[in-house]
Amino acid sequence: MKKFLFFTIFIIYALTTLGQTSTVRGFVYSKETGEPILYTNVYLYKTSYGIATDVDGFYNITKIPPGKYTLMVTYVGFDTMQVEVNLKPGEILTKNLYLSPSAQVLESFSVTADKIEAKTETKTSVIKISPRQIKQLPSIGGQPDLAQYLQVLPGVIFTGDQGGQLYIRGGSPIQNKVLLDGMVIYNPFHSIGLFSVFETDLIRTADVFTGGFGAEYGGRISSVMDITTRDGNRSRFSGKLGASTFGANAIVEGPLGKIKNNNMASSSFVIAAKQSYLKESSRIFYNYIDTAGLPFNFTDIYGKLSFTAPNGSKLNLFGFNFNDNVSYRGFSDFKWNNLGAGANFILIPEATSTLIKGNIAYSDYKISLMEGNLLPRTSEIGGFNLGLEFTYYVGNDELNYGLEMQGFKTAFDYYNGVNLKISQNQNTTELGGYVKYKKTIGKLLLEPSMRTQWYASLSTFSPEPRLAAKYNLNDNIRIKFAGGFYSQNFISATSDRDVVNLFYGFLSGPENLQELFDGKEVTHKLQKSQHAILGVELDVIKNMTINLEGYYKYFPQLTTINRDKIFEDNGDNWQIPDRLKKDFIIESGEAKGVDLSLKYELKNMYLWGVYSLSYVNRYDGIKTYYPHYDRRHNANIVGTYTWGMKNSWELSLRWNLGSGFPFTKTQGYYESLNFSGGINTDYTTVNGIMGVLYDEYNTGRLPYYHRLDMNIKKKYELRKNANMEINLGATNIYNRKNIFYFDRIKHERIDQLPLMPSLGMQVSF
Repeated sequence: MKKFLFFTIFIIYALTTLGQTSTVRGFVYSKETGEPILYTNVYLYKTSYGIATDVDGFYNITKIPPGKYTLMVTYVGFDTMQVEVNLKPGEILTKNLYLSPSAQVLESFSVTADKIEAKTETKTSVIKISPRQIKQLPSIGGQPDLAQYLQVLPGVIFTGDQGGQLYIRGGSPIQNKVLLDGMVIYNPFHSIGLFSVFETDLIRTADVFTGGFGAEYGGRISSVMDITTRDGNRSRFSGKLGASTFGANAIVEGPLGKIKNNNMASSSFVIAAKQSYLKESSRIFYNYIDTAGLPFNFTDIYGKLSFTAPNGSKLNLFGFNFNDNVSYRGFSDFKWNNLGAGANFILIPEATSTLIKGNIAYSDYKISLMEGNLLPRTSEIGGFNLGLEFTYYVGNDELNYGLEMQGFKTAFDYYNGVNLKISQNQNTTELGGYVKYKKTIGKLLLEPSMRTQWYASLSTFSPEPRLAAKYNLNDNIRIKFAGGFYSQNFISATSDRDVVNLFYGFLSGPENLQELFDGKEVTHKLQKSQHAILGVELDVIKNMTINLEGYYKYFPQLTTINRDKIFEDNGDNWQIPDRLKKDFIIESGEAKGVDLSLKYELKNMYLWGVYSLSYVNRYDGIKTYYPHYDRRHNANIVGTYTWGMKNSWELSLRWNLGSGFPFTKTQGYYESLNFSGGINTDYTTVNGIMGVLYDEYNTGRLPYYHRLDMNIKKKYELRKNANMEINLGATNIYNRKNIFYFDRIKHERIDQLPLMPSLGMQVSF
């Protein structure tokens, strides 16, 4: 009874104390466009009270003693802003701040968004990407793209220009979750690996978690890519038009109603579209590659409406239609289409210091592949996802918790090498809940989190504890850690042993799965992983940062389609081993390595260097092998230099070096009889086909890969708010013959794309 009474008195005292303090919160916007300003410090002048804005430009300073203060924001490129506030006991004051672009750059002010974020966020195994960074990379025809930038990130392996996939720290594409404004995107990359479905100029932030991500993300076991788009211009109508030898793009945006002052509600729209006409233009510009033209065509359309209340509460409505169409010399036709619509919102309740976010979306993704006289492969996934997130601020600490729900239907038809059909149609529901607390203890930043995931179709519950931490040893050295447990239900409709395979369908909840793996009973049907990452950040000198991370990912259970199935799984074949009759088999594996990156940035120079050493293996219950994307060494060097009046000229270079991928050697050839006539086949007269004798799987290594890309840009100011940019570039400048794959039967080598010059122009207004 005494303990209960003491606890009650303590809670009452804490609430009374909290009620006597005050809170000031709001959003920081650019006065020119209405876009939020990210990761800038908002503080009360001559006090220790302050906080950095988040990805939405939101700040929330709590536990302030009542009184008069000067609220201040200082940020590079904008005029310093000061606002007088008078805080009353228990008051929650909402104050939105609008910064005006500065007429001159403050050279003496060295605190940047990156520096602030480095000290206030754990940032372990996460790369935060902005449009400005993407544009510093050599681009194709003046069209900078996220797909091109991802290829230079530490821990990311890209397998080819034509139909290549991204593999992140040992995880296959099916193990990477991609979110666009909270919506799940099932295929973010086009068949030509130079372009994604995302319009660079609409990206606000792109966070790429290569491992160790927090409990707010679930349903994937390797990595997460979380992309948010900006709102349309709330001040004026504007846009951009561009065209190149690869394709064209356009953006139109503006306010839906005229804004008289910054304290009014506002609304805006933005529409973006891009179209590839490479199949047609390549017959003119790149006919030396293929006289029939390069078979890659795609169309992407994205639209968004934004409605903002005076206090900063916001509602976004968005929709998209992405498609891809490839036809290889009339032999194979590959198509996919992804369409969807959704909404997300931010609520700022008047009487509490809690920030509420939510999202709901629906999308449908269809994919098909026709190859000559072979039977077709088709796959479809469609469904919804919704989420609700709450963030409560207490000083510099944050409590974050939320709920998620996802429901989808998968439909899949596939024929393996012996024309046995593998088919699945299933409805699946997943429920997730999480809680995360960010605690600052002096120089130590802790982020423990916990996620619980319920897979309804499998009747399986998965608890997943996670932890991130950072210790600011001093202003220039930071030590960090992240790790946790992860699970997913998705599996791919292809095997990771397929070197080149455009068809990448989706399956869920495999029913026909082997019952024993490595002599042990298989107790669940989930894919699972465990991550551990340890790193250090060093600000060596002013404007130079080194990031070093070592990682280990263990995959105790992976599910993959069974390429060796030759018998139906029925009562007549009860004595046949599971490996020869089940649709899906179990594997385990691990990925480990070290990633080193160096960034150096001055007013007119940007250098980015990355080196990755990695080891990836898989174990199928019989043997251990290296998957085809196991690249031991990978290095990227990116450099950008600007000069001339108003830095109107820009030169950018990118060089990539990668060691050879594993491949299976050929030992010899023989005549193979398929006995198409059954037992009546006359093997003495029938003609066979060429069979291949293979060596041990993936024990060989292809030659090293390397490539140099270059761009030069010239910007012209046409009038106020109107500019033109001319872009001249080239991919694979010294025309390196990098192998893509080798056709053993035709004895024909297929290389990656050769030297490809490009010319483009963009006009913004």
